[in-house]
Amino acid sequence: MLVDIAAARASIRLESYIFASDEIGWRFAEALAERAAVGVNVRLHLDAAGFLSWGSGKLKSWMRNQGVKIRVFHRWQWRHPWRYNQRNHRKLLVIDDNKLYMGGFNIHRESSRNVFGAARWRDTHLCLNGTFAQLAGTLFDDFWKGKRRELPIEKHAVSILVPNFNRSCKQVLKCLYTDSFRRAQRSITLTTPYFVPDRHTQKNLQAAAQRGVDVRLLVPRKNDQRLVQWASRAAYAQLLDAGVRVYEYLPRMLHAKTAVVDGAWATVGTANLDYRSLFVNHEIILVTRAPSFCERLDAQFRTDLEESEEICTRQWTKRPWSAHMAELIGWLARRW
Repeated sequence: MLVDIAAARASIRLESYIFASDEIGWRFAEALAERAAVGVNVRLHLDAAGFLSWGSGKLKSWMRNQGVKIRVFHRWQWRHPWRYNQRNHRKLLVIDDNKLYMGGFNIHRESSRNVFGAARWRDTHLCLNGTFAQLAGTLFDDFWKGKRRELPIEKHAVSILVPNFNRSCKQVLKCLYTDSFRRAQRSITLTTPYFVPDRHTQKNLQAAAQRGVDVRLLVPRKNDQRLVQWASRAAYAQLLDAGVRVYEYLPRMLHAKTAVVDGAWATVGTANLDYRSLFVNHEIILVTRAPSFCERLDAQFRTDLEESEEICTRQWTKRPWSAHMAELIGWLARRW
């Protein structure tokens, strides 16, 4: 991404939930500032909560002084406190309307092999060209202006960009997953760092497994959100009883967000399979039926399983009472 930022000639649009004030954040800030100094239109859309936790006023002020245009999504307001709960969780980089990066990567040291080493987060990020970059640029511009747009969808399009909110529907992602899970005939493979499904989605996965579909879920053993992990594990028992196979990824934090159904339909992007992504936050995903793309995601899933441990029903029923209590706490707080 830094190489392409350095090559930008006309415009750079960047959205990131996390833009940390660390080695990687400052490296990106300097790259953006360098382009702004030579006349490139550089816009950075930050999330108020994400930047509050990871960024710094010094970093933001420095970038603005260097000519980077910055907007912050949903700052805290006493007059509208509940609005703060809705976050911009999208991660987009659009360069010159010609190249698009999107997926799970945040701008922080945990995503860098050079800085964080072998413990860096296991993530999935895409680089797309041409039309996808133009469409993403349009979505960025609308969101920058506070608008929502429903992108035109070609009838026979193989791949499309899908934001989870538009003017006609506030549950786009839930509807997509519901339809794909119900249509599944052979397999469903899901990778997500935060698995806190609503009852409807959970029951669709259970129903798929019960009718003979090979349903497999991969989540991290090492999780940066302990409460979310408790909530995830609260859902294991019913999934296991229905025949869903659950795996925990062992080596490091798993942050990828992908789904593949029947090896022929896939998604990758910023959305987790949880309440916040499905119903609250702003997200964006790529939905594709491209065979090569689906095959690559399936292959990556199989590779990740080699470094994972399967959760067995017999073993799971023997977990201590303290684990049950933690899961109850997590499940009660799942909507937050």
